[in-house]
This record gives sequence, C-alpha cells and structure tokens, in this order.
Amino acid sequence: MSETDLRELTAEIGELLQRICEVPAPPFGEQARAQLLQELWTEAGLDATLDELGNVFADTGRGSGPRVLLAAHSDTVFPEGTDVTVQRAGERWLAPGVGDNSSSLAVLTCLAGRLGQLDPGKLPRLSLAAPVGEEGRGDLRGMRRLLDDREGQFDYVIAVDGQLGSIVDRAVGSKRFEFRFRAQGGHSWGDYPAPSATHALADAMSELNRLDVPSEPRSSYNLGTVQGGTSINAIAQEAMFDLDLRSIDADVLTRMESSALRLVEDVAARHRVELETEKIGDRPAAAVENGELVRAARAALQEHGFEAQTAAGSTDANAALARGIPSISFGVYRGGDAHRLSEWIEPASLGRGYRVLLTFLEGLRNLRA
Repeated sequence: MSETDLRELTAEIGELLQRICEVPAPPFGEQARAQLLQELWTEAGLDATLDELGNVFADTGRGSGPRVLLAAHSDTVFPEGTDVTVQRAGERWLAPGVGDNSSSLAVLTCLAGRLGQLDPGKLPRLSLAAPVGEEGRGDLRGMRRLLDDREGQFDYVIAVDGQLGSIVDRAVGSKRFEFRFRAQGGHSWGDYPAPSATHALADAMSELNRLDVPSEPRSSYNLGTVQGGTSINAIAQEAMFDLDLRSIDADVLTRMESSALRLVEDVAARHRVELETEKIGDRPAAAVENGELVRAARAALQEHGFEAQTAAGSTDANAALARGIPSISFGVYRGGDAHRLSEWIEPASLGRGYRVLLTFLEGLRNLRA
C-alpha cells in the first residue's frame, strides 16, 4: 500500500470514528450507536441485524476455511450526558471513548466497507459484531447473547479492543457484588447507639482490607462506589458499596469470593443490621488453547513493524473462552487515558491498525476449522 493510499485509508477511518464516537453509548444506553452501526454496515452491503439488546451482527458471506467472529464492543464507560464531541488537537484527537472502543468500531466498519475490494480467497469465513455490555456492569451480556444465539457457529473469536500491539491471551475472571445495609436509624444523639448502616459499611470495608489477595497468580480487589446516609446528625438507615474481585485463576477467585462474603456477613451480624447482597457481575476466568491465534497475531504485528505484547485481561473474549472457543483480544489503535474524560488517540495509527488487522485475518485463513 502506497503512502497516498494509507493516508486515504486513515482519513476514511477517521471520518467513521468521529461519526461513531459522537453518538453516545453509555452502559445500558447503546441503542443509538447500535442503530448507526447497523446503518453503516448495511450501506456497506452487509445484511446487518440488530437484536433487542442492541447487538449488531453480520455474516459477511465472504472467505473460506475457519469461521471467525470479529467483534468490537459498542459501549463506553461514560454515563449519559457526557460530552463526547471529538476535539482535534494536532496529532491527537480527544474525546471520552474515542479510543475504547470507538476506534475499534471505526476500523471494523471500514473493513466492512472494503470487503468487496479484498480477495475472498485470502480471508477466513468472516462474521462481524458490535456487542453491547462490555463495560461497567454490562457483564458481557451482549457477547454472551451473541454466542448463545449462534452456538457452534464460530471456530475462533477475536475481540477488537485495546492498543495497537496488545494481545490479550488470558482471561481475567471477576466477581462483582453490591452490598446494601439497612438499619432502623434515628437521631445521632437521642437514639445513640442504635445500629447504623454506615457504621456497618465502614467496618465491612475495613475488614475487606484483610482479604487474602495473592500476587501470584495475579489477583486484585477494589471497593468502587460508596453511598449512604441522609444527614450528619442522623443515624443512617441505608448504605451500600460495591466490590470487584479479580484473578486469572478460577479457584483463587472462588476462594476470594467465599472469604469476602463471609467477612461482610459477619460484620452485618455484629452490627445488628440487615444485609442484602446482590451479585452484579460474573466474568469467567477461562483457559483455552489459543496459541495458533497468538502466533498469527504476533506475526501480523511484526510484519508491520510493531512489537507484540501479551497480557491477561477482561474483555469480550472471556465469554468465548468460557465456551471453549479459542479467542484473544487484539488492539488496532494507539492512544491513552482510556476510561478518562481526557482520553485521546493518534489518528495516524488507524490506517496502520487496519492493515495489521487485515494481515492477521489473512494469517487465520489456513488455520484448522
């Protein structure tokens, strides 16, 4: 590809990126962006469908050999009302969600539009998807639904997500909980020492700091959001916090879950408050032989002068791995500050990311189905 062709390709993807990014897609509010993607893929000549969750799917009808699903999630972490206008600042474009995952969607949409120009004999049997629910409390609901509805239809799954050069080849599992404490409450002086929901909450969070979180296999925990109480001089009737547990080892994650639940339950009993526990997320920590995918991805990156970096992560690939489907996550852009309002990308990287992705797909053509 000549430098002129690369510039034209990059400009094409950049236009798509701005259109996609500037349609908000907050958690559980992805419908408008999903409709745009369905329209763009239909205009590209694909039979793109949109289900009730907001998943966009298209079997391209092109290619031969193994059946490959290429999926880029449509949602962002940013809540409704966030200004997602793309700001162009020299060699950087800035906007919440401009990288994760609008850039991946733009590259995928460009591929959809150029399929007719590609040699189908060099491509695997290819399907495209833009699932919802990868971020926040989405719990991979979009990808889970796609795989349930099309069970047995894919030999490999590629989640298009992350930085150019990154290969997520191991699934980090997670367990997420919301703990809600309820008490009778009352006046901070007149009813003291009546049980307090916030006192119980503070004690529970302190106890969780004693949780055994091994560094090997790598594991983590996080107390993300906290709410509760009504006034400085009122004994709190209600308070809540949420907990995120992660590990690359399923057994370790199960032990952490059991320990955390026991610690919080003991605190609630000690403070004589009612405890309501809701599991709000359960991403699998699964291991499937995916060495062929990793080697093909690494070779594609090296062919275009990029160094491959493998790591464990939590992506839509988790859902495929849990079903025994070889899968990885593959990045196609360069940028930074993901999940921050200051998120940015290098637009010049988009054309290169497309070329690497296409080389990767060509490398999958001869894998066993």
